[in-house]
Amino acid sequence: MERTLSSDSLFQVNTPNLRGTLLLSSISTLQLWKRRIVSRRELARLDMRMLADAGISYSERDAILRKPFWR
Repeated sequence: MERTLSSDSLFQVNTPNLRGTLLLSSISTLQLWKRRIVSRRELARLDMRMLADAGISYSERDAILRKPFWR
C-alpha cells in the first residue's frame, strides 16, 4: 500500500502551530510596547542631575521621548 500526503493535511497540522506562534508574537510585541511607554515616562521624570548621572544629555532625552512607542 502506498502512502501519500495531501496538501490539505499539511495545512491542518501546521495551522494551530502558526496561530500559537502569531499569538505569542503579538503578546510579545504588546509587552515590548508597554515597557517602552513605561520607561519613557520614567525618563521624562528625570531632572538634569539624574540625566547626567545616567550619561544622557537633555537632547538625547528629548529625541527618545519624541519617538513613537513602536520604535
